[in-house]
Amino acid sequence: MSRIHDALKRAEQERATSTGTHAEPVFEQPAFDSGAFQPAYDQPHVQREVMPNLQPSAGMPSVSNYETLLARCAQTEWTPDSRTMLFFNDDDARIGAEEFRTLRSRLYQIREKMPLKRLMVTSALPKEGKSFVAANLAQVMVRQHGRRALVIDADLRNPGMHRHLGAAQSPGLGDYLLGQCDEFAALQRGPAENLFFMPAGQAPGSAPELLSNGRLKLLLQRVEPMFDWIIIDTSPVIPVSDATLVAKFCDGILMVVRSNVTPSDLARRAREEFPDKLLLGVVLNGTQSDDPERSKYYYGEAVNSQV
Repeated sequence: MSRIHDALKRAEQERATSTGTHAEPVFEQPAFDSGAFQPAYDQPHVQREVMPNLQPSAGMPSVSNYETLLARCAQTEWTPDSRTMLFFNDDDARIGAEEFRTLRSRLYQIREKMPLKRLMVTSALPKEGKSFVAANLAQVMVRQHGRRALVIDADLRNPGMHRHLGAAQSPGLGDYLLGQCDEFAALQRGPAENLFFMPAGQAPGSAPELLSNGRLKLLLQRVEPMFDWIIIDTSPVIPVSDATLVAKFCDGILMVVRSNVTPSDLARRAREEFPDKLLLGVVLNGTQSDDPERSKYYYGEAVNSQV
């Protein structure tokens, strides 16, 4: 994990040498360093736990095929935030788009070495860009022909991804975990082909109990055959325990670290909450480019982004 440690150390050095002003809010100017993403090719395979005794509730049909999903999943009108959602307008020159393609490629490289479909995206603290990374990663996955992705907002305490996608907040994951709807009713799809979204739904006051009641595992088992990628955005690690509960049901974890903002000691503390075999790497978000010509080559203008 030494390269992950180096990435965290780099974030701390940038923070220490900054002018003292905070970076722009994550959703104002997307820029992250996927070069800080360190793949763990030598990690052992993740063994997915099976829960044979947990059966679907009465009246909850299983997802048997993609046609059933399309027939029952709501087709809704989304109004994505054009500042942060990079792939809805087919502008391949958007700032940040190339970094997400690089991140996608690295995830597929890891997938050649280990099972990887359920991917959790989290951070140590709020406002580091985890939702930005999760939403755009799902979008770039479905840009490949025939690939289907589901993005789940599992931040039940402070849901926000529905605002960035311009989608309805309910029904969603919270409603499903409470047993108030089935998986079809909690899913929706918008203008992007093969991109599906499960919002957080209603925000209950007992998130840890809901996330550990067995229904999240059941949900993932039921929808997994329908998708190539399931990307789960969770609460930040340091303030609450929710992310560690969700991690048990995932194949891998991406940690998002905000350059010049995230204290390295808190980032390391958050990283220690997860087994080494699950932590795929770190995405360093909000970096400043030291190579304007390189950025110009990729994006058509000088921008503050790195690959």
